[in-house]
Amino acid sequence: MAIWKRAIDLSQWNDTSANSMVSHLGMELISYDDNSITMSMPVDSRTHQPMGLLHGGASVALAESVGSIAANMCVSKDYYCVGLDINANHIRATRSGTVFATATPAHLGATTQVWQIEITDERQRLVCTSRLTMAVLRHKGDQ
Repeated sequence: MAIWKRAIDLSQWNDTSANSMVSHLGMELISYDDNSITMSMPVDSRTHQPMGLLHGGASVALAESVGSIAANMCVSKDYYCVGLDINANHIRATRSGTVFATATPAHLGATTQVWQIEITDERQRLVCTSRLTMAVLRHKGDQ
C-alpha cells in the first residue's frame, strides 16, 4: 500500500522548483514507488568543492530536498512538513556523473517524520547516507 496522501506529478514538482536552489544545482525528481521517491543531481562545477569532488553540502541539500518533498506528499493538504534536523555521513568521493538520492520513511508520525536518504552514484555505490527529521504542522487559517 502506498504511503502517499497526495498525487505525485514529477514534472509538476520539477517545474515548481524553477528559480530555487533545487534548479540551480540541477536536481530533478526522477521516480517514485509505493514507499520511496528518488531525485538526481549532476556532479559538476555547480556541486563541486574546490578540490573537484562532490561538495558535502550539495549532498545534504539533495538529501533535504528529496526528503522534504517526500514528507509533504505523505500528509493531507491540511498539513505541511518542515525540516527539524538532518545529518549526513559522506562515504565515497565522486568527481563526475550523476548521483541519485532515494528517500524512504523510517517513521511517519502525527507530529514528526523521519526519513532515511541514501545517495548513490551511477554504479549504485553508496556516496552518502543521511537521516532527516521533519515536523508535521497544520496550516493556519484559509489555505
